[in-house]
Amino acid sequence: MSITIDSSGVEQQTLRAYTEKAYRDYSMYVILDRALPHVADGLKPVQRRIIYAMSELGLSAQSKHKKSARTVGDVLGKFHPHGDSACYEAMVLMAQSFSFRYPLVDGQGNWGSPDDPKSFAAMRYTEARLSPFAKALLSEIGQGTVDWQPNFDGSLNEPCLLPAQVPSVLLNGGTGIAVGMATDLPPHNLTEVVNGAVALLENPKLEDDELFTLIPGPDYPTPAEIITPAKDIQAIYQSGRGSIRTRAKWHLEDGDIVIDTLPWQASPAKILEQIASQMRAKKLPMLVDLRDESAHETPIRLVLVPRSNRVDTEALMNHLFATTDLERSYRVNLNLIGLDGRPRVMGLREILSDWLVWRRATTRRRLQHRLDKVLDRLHVLDGLMIAFLNIDEVIQIIREEEDPKQALMDRFGLSTVQADAILDLKLRHLAKLEEMKIKSEQSELDDERSRLEALLGSERRLTTLMKKELLACAETYGDERRCPIVERSEARALKESDLMPSEPITAVLSQQGWIRAAKGHDIDPAGLNYKSGDDFQHASIGKTNMQLAILDTTGRSYSIPAHGLPSARGQGEPLTGRVSPPAGAKFVALALAENDQRWLLASKAGYGFFTRHEHLLSRQKAGKTLFTLPEGVAPFAPERADAEGFVAAVTSDGYMLVFDATELPELGRGKGNRLIKLAPGAELIAVTFLQAHQSLIITAGKRSMTLKPTDWEAYTGTRARRGGQLPRGLQRVDSIEAQA
Repeated sequence: MSITIDSSGVEQQTLRAYTEKAYRDYSMYVILDRALPHVADGLKPVQRRIIYAMSELGLSAQSKHKKSARTVGDVLGKFHPHGDSACYEAMVLMAQSFSFRYPLVDGQGNWGSPDDPKSFAAMRYTEARLSPFAKALLSEIGQGTVDWQPNFDGSLNEPCLLPAQVPSVLLNGGTGIAVGMATDLPPHNLTEVVNGAVALLENPKLEDDELFTLIPGPDYPTPAEIITPAKDIQAIYQSGRGSIRTRAKWHLEDGDIVIDTLPWQASPAKILEQIASQMRAKKLPMLVDLRDESAHETPIRLVLVPRSNRVDTEALMNHLFATTDLERSYRVNLNLIGLDGRPRVMGLREILSDWLVWRRATTRRRLQHRLDKVLDRLHVLDGLMIAFLNIDEVIQIIREEEDPKQALMDRFGLSTVQADAILDLKLRHLAKLEEMKIKSEQSELDDERSRLEALLGSERRLTTLMKKELLACAETYGDERRCPIVERSEARALKESDLMPSEPITAVLSQQGWIRAAKGHDIDPAGLNYKSGDDFQHASIGKTNMQLAILDTTGRSYSIPAHGLPSARGQGEPLTGRVSPPAGAKFVALALAENDQRWLLASKAGYGFFTRHEHLLSRQKAGKTLFTLPEGVAPFAPERADAEGFVAAVTSDGYMLVFDATELPELGRGKGNRLIKLAPGAELIAVTFLQAHQSLIITAGKRSMTLKPTDWEAYTGTRARRGGQLPRGLQRVDSIEAQA
């Protein structure tokens, strides 16, 4: 960056260079000093300063609570010159057992609730002290384990990091949004993390599979199920990125569904509202009531009351998991500030390895600090022993010499420290027993010095010490895993048809394309009231939870939900308001059934095929081409069919053919196959499906004839043949119908 200085001494630089530097400086400050935790102690600066300020105030786990405002005031005034509300919120978060897996602050008063974590009282009302677990972060702070830095105004020193005795970066997790990067750390179980760290300490080349067996996954503060597959969790631990899915736990109690645990940070009130809104929208007809029976003894107890004991509770809960916060996903982004002071995304192995490097360094610094103290004390004791062995001469020098300190140093070869210690002796320490105390202390310190030097001189012994200290912390603060890791099927929301009540209806289509539905199946569609100039066209029976298919004269099919049809008490509504047929097309037939229902489709051109109801349905408002037809030829209404049976087809010149249904293919769409051979100028005028035991009723004008199976066998043949001619008087057939 080029900076020039003009004649008046004013620095000049380009706006681009200035803004680039200012933004870079700001982004580095946010990343390193606000948003991201450090791999060493797992804390952000504000959290570290709160913990240290509370320890300086003497707010240990054994002390009395003090007003939170006192702590916040000390943090702001001494170490963290930012907003008091933000500082207090950070303090509250560390006190909430439903937010932190291992809380660092022990609070009295209203510190929020799982239903509303931000409902905590003002800091002038609440009181706080450090939790017992905070000792694992602070107990070694005065033992030379960490570096210190001046505070914001240079009047005090504060620790750059806290000497964590356990990998706390993995224990409580945390989130942070910096400039151009973010972090999302899931919490873990202390015992599992310590076991993984110890295994990695003993064998740095430990296989990933063994490490992931010891640390199988996160462990959230609330005991919901972790349903992410193990292989996906392992992939997250290797790459440092991914997502974890958790699900509420439930059980049946006297026919009711009782939800007793929720995912981490899920609000019971919000979940109840999500379920209630679906009930109000009539999307959960299988539920009749829901209650919140949470109490002090049972913090989470949500009760759902099914309509009857026939309700599929597994399917219902799967639907709720898919549509409410009973199942939640948590992003994982293991982005931390490493030991080199640079932020980067780490895998689980790298985090533990870096922390073990840090722990080894702090342990070595602690031992060296203690060794220096021991050596200094031994040095002083050596001087005191010289003084006791020559006490009379020492007293004489002190009484007679103008500079007794220098005289003692010259006479006995003492150091400045030893001479000062002798001069600082009180008269009561000149007793004979004091010499014995000095020798005893020298012996103890000599033993300690030997032990410390042995530890510092052997990496193996240092590793053993680290292992013992880690296991001791796990014994003191560890607990059982709260979140079981189980494999569950993926939650899927119920289809709209599954959520609708299953009631019998008759869908009715008019000649002008108006649609409506009447309750029940015993309806006379032709006897309904129609608009002037309109009349009955076709009807189909089914249930409200089915999809209604509509066919038009061009062979296109459309579908709409049956439950949304207007009531037959009125004249209905035009289908063109719901679907968009091509210009000139008219609706000719309806089909209402389950998706696997088999239909027989045919046209006057003499072609047809079998198809399933699901092939008649279309998600598009414009429908889809189902039946490929010649110009000007419309399809017949679909006929219900079974897997086995016969197809009866009648032509306009009085011929009928009955053939085995297996000769006709089942297609998803198309032209189909020829049903019966047509004479020149003839066309197919009627077709139906019948089973071997059914009779066939043939209607021609006012005359009709019933052919029993033994009678219509005379017309059976191979598909696409001419068939047999019907008796005189029945050759101008209007309709044919199968009858049981």
